[in-house]
Amino acid sequence: MTIAGCTLALAAATQAAAAPAPLPAMKARQASVSGLSSGAFMAVQYQVAYSGSVVGAGIIAGGSYYCAQGSMMNAIGSCKGADVAELAAVTRKRAEAGLVDPVAKLAAHRVWMFSGTLDKLVPQASMADLAKYYAAFIPAAQLQYKNDLAAGHAMPTDSFGNKCDALAAPFISNCGFDAAGNLLQWIYGPLKARGNSAAPAGKLQEFDQSEFLPAPETHGMANTGYVYIPPGCETGGAGCKLHIALHGCMQDIGTLKDTYARHAGYNAWADTNRIVVLYPQTAAISPMPNPKACWDWWGYDDPDYSVQGGRQLRAIKRMADRLTGA
Repeated sequence: MTIAGCTLALAAATQAAAAPAPLPAMKARQASVSGLSSGAFMAVQYQVAYSGSVVGAGIIAGGSYYCAQGSMMNAIGSCKGADVAELAAVTRKRAEAGLVDPVAKLAAHRVWMFSGTLDKLVPQASMADLAKYYAAFIPAAQLQYKNDLAAGHAMPTDSFGNKCDALAAPFISNCGFDAAGNLLQWIYGPLKARGNSAAPAGKLQEFDQSEFLPAPETHGMANTGYVYIPPGCETGGAGCKLHIALHGCMQDIGTLKDTYARHAGYNAWADTNRIVVLYPQTAAISPMPNPKACWDWWGYDDPDYSVQGGRQLRAIKRMADRLTGA
C-alpha cells in the first residue's frame, strides 16, 4: 500500500473509532423532562405534546406552551405578557385535532418551577404566566413554584458554578441550592440521598443523534448527544426511571462540551436512584437563525415546532422511546 493509501486508511480508522455509539435500547419507565431557559421552553412543549408519556416536568426560567406563537420578537421578550387563556385554548384545540396528546393526560403531572429574583433574561412575569397556564390543566397541589432565591439566569446548584447572581458561561451557578435534586424529588417523590457529584458512579457517554433526525446540524441539533447511565441500569434498564434534561442556549456540546451534562446536578441523584438521564444536544446555525444553539421554541427551523410533528420534539421523543422500549 502506498503512503497516501496508508494515510487514508488510518484517517478512516480513526474516524470510525471516534464515531459515537448508538443510543442503547433500554426499558426505563416513568419518563420526565426538565430544562433551563430555551431548554425550559422546549421542555414545556415536549410535556404538552407528549403528555401521555411523561409523569412531570421541571421548568427553570421558561414560559407557557406556544407563547412565542412563531415570532422571534415574542421569543426575545421571553413571552412576557402572553395571553395565557388563549394559549390554554390553543392547547385544547390542538389536542382535539390530535396534534398533541389529550389535555386530560396533563392532570396527573407533577411540575416544579423555578425563577430567580435577579433573572433579567426570563423575568419572573413569564414564569408567573406559566404557573397560570399550568393551573388550567393541573391541580394546584401538584404544582410547586420557587421564586424567592436571589439568583440570576442560570442552573442553580449547591456545589458548582459561578456566583449566584452571575450571567456568564457556563450558566450554572453555585447558589447553595440544588435545583436538580428539588425538581427530581418533586416529580418522583422522596428519593435516596444523592451520590458524590465529584466522583460519579455511572457512565456519561456520547451517542449518535443523527439516527433520530437526519442531518441534525441543519435543523439546530448536534450530531451527538449524551446519556448518563447509573449503576444498575447498564443491562437493559428494567426498573430504572428516565429523565430528559434540556440545556439552555450556549450550553451545547459545541460550546461547552459535556459541562452541563456533568455539572447541572442530575447525575449524583441518578446514581442512587437508578435514573437514566438523557441530555439531547443542540447546535448553532450561524449567523442566523440560531447562532446561540437554542432549542427551537419559536419556529426558527420548523413551523410545526410545538406539536408532535415538530422535528426537534419528534427526535427527542424517538430517543426517549429507545430508552423506554416504547
